[in-house]
Amino acid sequence: MTQRRTGSSSLTKLLGNWQQDLPRSPVYRQLADGLRLLILDGRLPLDCRLPGERELAAALGISRTTVATALAQLRDEGYLASRQGSGSVTMLPEGRQTVSPLPGRATTLDLSTAALTAGPEIHQAYAQALIALPEHLATTGYNQQGLPELREIIAQRYAARGLPTDADQIMIVNGALSGFGLILRLLTGPGDRVVIDQPTYPMALAAIKGASCRAVPVSLTQQGWDTEGMAATIAQTSPRLAYLLADFHNPVGCCMDATTRATIADIAARTRTTIVVDETMADLWYDAPPPPPLAAFDDADRVITLGSAGKSFWGGLRLGWIRASTRTIASLIQIRDSLDLGSPILEQLAAINLFNDAENFLPQRREILRQRRDACGAAIKELFPDWKLTVVPQGGLSWWIELPKPLATVFAASAESQGIRIGAGPRFGIDGAFERYLRMPFTLETTEMRIALERLKPIWESVAQTGSEYLRRTVV
Repeated sequence: MTQRRTGSSSLTKLLGNWQQDLPRSPVYRQLADGLRLLILDGRLPLDCRLPGERELAAALGISRTTVATALAQLRDEGYLASRQGSGSVTMLPEGRQTVSPLPGRATTLDLSTAALTAGPEIHQAYAQALIALPEHLATTGYNQQGLPELREIIAQRYAARGLPTDADQIMIVNGALSGFGLILRLLTGPGDRVVIDQPTYPMALAAIKGASCRAVPVSLTQQGWDTEGMAATIAQTSPRLAYLLADFHNPVGCCMDATTRATIADIAARTRTTIVVDETMADLWYDAPPPPPLAAFDDADRVITLGSAGKSFWGGLRLGWIRASTRTIASLIQIRDSLDLGSPILEQLAAINLFNDAENFLPQRREILRQRRDACGAAIKELFPDWKLTVVPQGGLSWWIELPKPLATVFAASAESQGIRIGAGPRFGIDGAFERYLRMPFTLETTEMRIALERLKPIWESVAQTGSEYLRRTVV
């Protein structure tokens, strides 16, 4: 298998404004911090060969000795491996936990993941699932479309939202991301274009890249979706499909109105373009539920809908679904053999219990999130008066923050070196976009969130001060 290689120009874009005149922080360490951050958040893939020291030094405008020292530090930490004839290859330290401390630092506080911990309903659902499991043990356990009872429950939920759906139009998968990967395998090939929101969910970008497709961005506006821009982009690029987040967009937080949904469905029908709509946040609304699913406005069977139990219930419940025409579902079932043989029965039984009990705990979950959103927003305004909260999310799990300067990457790298992981804006776009933005989840308990922001405050003040001097000299 051919090893992937990152070019110097691509790596320079990914690094962004990595170099600052930071006191007691030599350039080699800043470069090491920037590269480590790219590896940790997935923008720099594992087992990927970096450019040679001489090439990278020329691209970054620094000495080869500085580059060599930075790479040596990352090799010592376990983030790079040197292979004869292959240069430096990205990796993760052996035995590294999902959330781990950097050398000499306290355990990492992860503010890069927008997800809640499990509530008591999760344990109860699994306990009930174990009781129901014996009646399924007489079967093979393989079911590529999913348990009929679960598919019927999900179909009824769509019907209640204004989208009549049969159980045969539902396919259970191992999370929405897994479902998106399956759709990409069915509908795209290497080199095909996929239209996306800009910014968008970073794991979707990874899935598109992993399918050897090319993401074509359509930027969100202050008002939301640019339907004219989307129509023009589709006409100009002839994509195989478009991937959109209509409900409480991750990371921006906006929700697509009914008129825009109808317009996009019309664009899909006119251009014969498949629209994949990610609805993983649809249950996490605060004041009012979102409009009917985008597929409710689709008369041409051009819209495929993704759903997930991860955000609504618990991320450890790796279960999602695809809602599409019966013809598309049949095609997806045929190609699923190359990926897996179906979703676990126990998880499906637990999901049935959670759906049946959802109205007893989802309202409380929404109220907790509303309170945490408000408390987090108030703390940000107090501690970071120069940060701008772009949209007050009416659902979802995070704030999308505009910084006064394009310092997201260096701020994230500095925070990582102090044991705090945050989601820098460039994770959510392509070609190094969104250096002025951060995604900040408000899923932590209020007191914990306040402490985390207080820990970030001096890091930001240091970066902002030195960054201002650096940017002024760059402009001059």
